Amino acid sequence: MVFADKVMTFYEKLILELPESTGVEVMNPLHDDTVKKIIENFYKKFYDDSNKHILILGINPGRFGAGVTGIPFTDPVHLEENCAIPNGFNKKKEPSSIFIYDMIDAFGGVESFYAKFFIGAVSPLGFVKDGKNYNYYDSKELLNVLNDYLVKSIRDQIAIGCRTDVCICLGHGKNYKFLDKLNKEYHFFNKIIPLPHPRYIVQYRRKYYQKHIDEYCEVLKEVLKFYC
Repeated sequence: MVFADKVMTFYEKLILELPESTGVEVMNPLHDDTVKKIIENFYKKFYDDSNKHILILGINPGRFGAGVTGIPFTDPVHLEENCAIPNGFNKKKEPSSIFIYDMIDAFGGVESFYAKFFIGAVSPLGFVKDGKNYNYYDSKELLNVLNDYLVKSIRDQIAIGCRTDVCICLGHGKNYKFLDKLNKEYHFFNKIIPLPHPRYIVQYRRKYYQKHIDEYCEVLKEVLKFYC
């Protein structure tokens, strides 16, 4: 079974229900047949191999990126213009996706990037509360409910065909803190390298946008140099 097939199997088995007491809804676009087809086209195009990929873990999908397309940090515009996968979604750009695809272009393009890296998330499913994006760590109650699911999700993403000597974490704050804590307990990876989250860069570090693009590319190339 090639990497792409394992990804599809992983996504098809993603099921999560939360207690009503959390006030949080699970966002799972994978129930939609159109999204399933888009995901299949994407992974067949870029991951039709049996190579080991370096795992990049974001936080959890947002409403206008993976929450629409099912593909991490990929909004409908970049899916069509950068990945050459036509889609009928509302062509709205998402800030984190803009940064990621600017970075991918600087790195060498989608073929070069996806040949080596696989973008996932600590929580592969997203969350909404009061109509807004919600992160898995935004409340202690939610985090306690999700703990076993998050551990299993990380293990399952590794099992798709990802390396365990190194992992890149998007978010050097709460996402890295939680992932590092889990890693010390479960020993998923030998080393975790944190990078500032794209949303944080776009929202608070816009002045240093290109500097962060360069930072990402430098780290990714160093990882390939020393771990591959």
